[in-house]
This record gives sequence, C-alpha cells and structure tokens, in this order.
Amino acid sequence: MDRVIGKGMAGDTGCVQYEDEQPLSGGNVSGGVVRVGDTVRRPAGPWTPAVHALLTHLYEVGFRAAPRPLGIDDQGCEVLSFAPGTVVWPDRLALLEPSRRLAHIARLIRDFHDAVQDFTPPPDARWRALIPAEGGDIIAHNDLAPWNLVAGEQGWVFIDWDAAAPGSHLWDVAYAVHGFIPLSADPGLQQADAATRLRVFADACGLDEDQRRRLVPLLGRRTRSMHDFLREQAARGTQPWEALGAGSRRRLAQRRRVHRAPPTDMGAGPARWVTATSGRLASADDRSGERFDLSRS
Repeated sequence: MDRVIGKGMAGDTGCVQYEDEQPLSGGNVSGGVVRVGDTVRRPAGPWTPAVHALLTHLYEVGFRAAPRPLGIDDQGCEVLSFAPGTVVWPDRLALLEPSRRLAHIARLIRDFHDAVQDFTPPPDARWRALIPAEGGDIIAHNDLAPWNLVAGEQGWVFIDWDAAAPGSHLWDVAYAVHGFIPLSADPGLQQADAATRLRVFADACGLDEDQRRRLVPLLGRRTRSMHDFLREQAARGTQPWEALGAGSRRRLAQRRRVHRAPPTDMGAGPARWVTATSGRLASADDRSGERFDLSRS
C-alpha cells in the first residue's frame, strides 16, 4: 500500500460551483466543501478510492458513525452522504458534557476500530499519511477530534476521512484524547478533572491494563507529532497548514493573556500535563492484579 503525502487538503482549490450548493463551515479546515441536497461534495485526491473502499466497508458492516461514499461526480469531486447536525469545534464543546457523552464518543471510536479489523484495503490503495503513525495494525482515521465530529439528532458522525491511513488503535485514541478530554496548552480549554475524564474515556474505549500503560507516554508523542508537522508545513508555506498553525498560535496567545498565563510551546502543554499527572495516571500496582485505573492516586 502506498502512502501519499498531500500538499493540501480538500478545499485548496474547491469543486466547480453547483447551482444549489451550500458552503459548509465548522471544523478546522472546511473551505471548498459544499452541501448539495443530501450530499457533500469535496475535491478528490489519489487517496479517495482507498478511503471510499474503507467507508463502504464500514457501511456494509453496520457502522453508521461515518458518511457513506456515493462515488465521484462529473466534476471529479467525491460525493458523500450529508450528516445533519452541529460540528462540535470550536463553539459547541459543551456537547461533550456530561461524561456519558464523552463515553459515547469513546465507544464510537471503539466500534470503528472493531469494524475496521477485517477490512482488506484494495491492492493498489494509496493513503494520505500526513504524519507517520506508530504501528499499522488497522486503517486509522488519524484525525478523530471535535472538529471532525458532527453531533446530530439522528446520530453522531465522524467526518473528514481523507487522512485515513495505516495506524494503530492507540495512535487514534491518543489523538482523540488530546481533543476530547481535552489536553491542551490553551488555559481556556484545560479541565481540572482531566484525569477523571481520561479514565472515563479509557473505560469506554475498552482499554486493557497494558494499553493504558502504553497510552500515557504516547499522549505526548502523538501531540508533539502534530505540532512538528504544523511547524514544518508553516515553514514551507504550505496551505492550509500554515494558516491553521498561525490561527492556533493567535488563539493560544489571546487565551494566555486573558488567563495571565506564561508563554509556552504549543506542543509542550499536553506532554507537560501527562508528566505532571503521571503519578495518578500510572500508579497501578503491578503486583495487585487489579485493573489498571487511570485515575488512581
């Protein structure tokens, strides 16, 4: 299977304008993505056939927290089913409360990873692997986050599968933890009960003791990998990553001024949080035989 490093993202050039289109907003990057009736149209890439094979498999095995692929239109844009609802990021984070909703999201991720276990990619599959993953036992989403979650009355749906590529269960979970707990250098997003929220998430994901122990150091590495990717793409002037990184830095600086917090490296916040709370996160006694409890002190 080939991995394609894309120079941009859906929306860099956009699809040809449709008569009845409605631009879709929300999320981190959505320029050029439009709704046409009950479908979504977005530019296709070399990775699209493999992604559509993945989404078709998920639909056929009954996983409904992903859009259904409907082919390629005569403009060369991919066509997906439209998921009605509200994108959680950036203004609907309250939808992640109470903890039962956080657990619901974690169960959706677990269901996705169960559903993808028996997926066989096409022999000529090409994947858009933006960041090299640790592990490759599944085809991971690689961007499970509030900006790619639509909360609707008919169900919650993960969108933007363009970065799907070989990865691992824990690699996907670590990134999801960063966004949904959340673990952030932004003082306006930090949660005093982050350790408890992490335990709820780990429980609902069905992580065993070994996976929980391995997750703790992976949290910092996974977040750092995204930080380094954005920094490298910004240095090259690659869009939309340069604008995304600049916007994140501006928001972080504004939040830190409001909260009178000292400056920090954007990528270091979650890693520092994990280090500071490692006593609670990894305090299970190997000799006890008890289930690893992420919130134990």
